[in-house]
Amino acid sequence: MSQRTLVLIKPDAVRRGLVGAVLSRYESKGLTIVALEHRQIDAAQADAHYAEHVDQPWYPPLREFAVSGPLVALVLEGDEAISVVRTLNGATDGRAAAPGTVRGDLSLSNRENLVHASDSPESSEREIALWFPNLV
Repeated sequence: MSQRTLVLIKPDAVRRGLVGAVLSRYESKGLTIVALEHRQIDAAQADAHYAEHVDQPWYPPLREFAVSGPLVALVLEGDEAISVVRTLNGATDGRAAAPGTVRGDLSLSNRENLVHASDSPESSEREIALWFPNLV
């Protein structure tokens, strides 16, 4: 079943020059880039994206990280794209992520974990509408 999913290549990956390495993993798996934009976000965009987390005590440092530098937002499409991307990305905590995954091979910490990906069809729909309203 073909799906679309949102991916954010976070500021730590951009700072470290890993955008191409991350994108190549998705493309090598047969996913298609539908939209891609390099941008800097503000606190309001971070809050909208992470709306379900803004009341958590750990959220302020996440927001600070999200706005700390440019990121790359993209929409990928392919067979079971949501689960495929999440498997390719690996566990959220890069220290625990399996070797061979984006985070397992490249992430240096839990908070600065290189990538975000939609976790469900509902999240994907909401996130794509937020980041790429022209695709809705």
